[in-house]
Amino acid sequence: MGHHTFDVERADKLEDAARYRYLSAEELLWALDLSGAETVADLGSGTGFYTDDVAPAADRVWGVDLQSAMHEQYREKGVPENVDLVTTDVADLPFDDNALDAAFSTMTYHEFASEESLGELARVIHPGGRLVVADWAASGEGESGPPADERYGLGDAVTALEEVGFTVEFEAIRTETFLVTATRATQ
Repeated sequence: MGHHTFDVERADKLEDAARYRYLSAEELLWALDLSGAETVADLGSGTGFYTDDVAPAADRVWGVDLQSAMHEQYREKGVPENVDLVTTDVADLPFDDNALDAAFSTMTYHEFASEESLGELARVIHPGGRLVVADWAASGEGESGPPADERYGLGDAVTALEEVGFTVEFEAIRTETFLVTATRATQ
């Protein structure tokens, strides 16, 4: 698993409002619990569908994606002034230690989940900072999203986050997806 990326030729599907049935903008904002002063990273930002929902609630948002072509599509659509785009792997984030107040992944965890990537998130999110993961569940029926063999179980995701120093505060399993909110443990 990991490093399977969404086909940029199908990027228009990332702008479909039907995506909100798996994670609404309101639920994402609730999970992030932002005050408006935070620096946040969207991991696997793609065309900025969810980035655009978070931008008005944060001071600065980093749209992180492995594919520069996704950033090009986002630029064509229009990037909010407080959003900066960075093309990189989650395992190699260009941020200083403790630089982020929060990070989130919407249906991309299965693309980057590895001990190296999660360790990198623990490095760049400050102690007490928040990580929100919504992704396709291994228990899902597979009608949407990636094939079942590319998905993670909720328990596996929780264990992986805890092993790199996050404390899981909320977890939920749904028909096709799971949602986890966690904070980086204070040192």
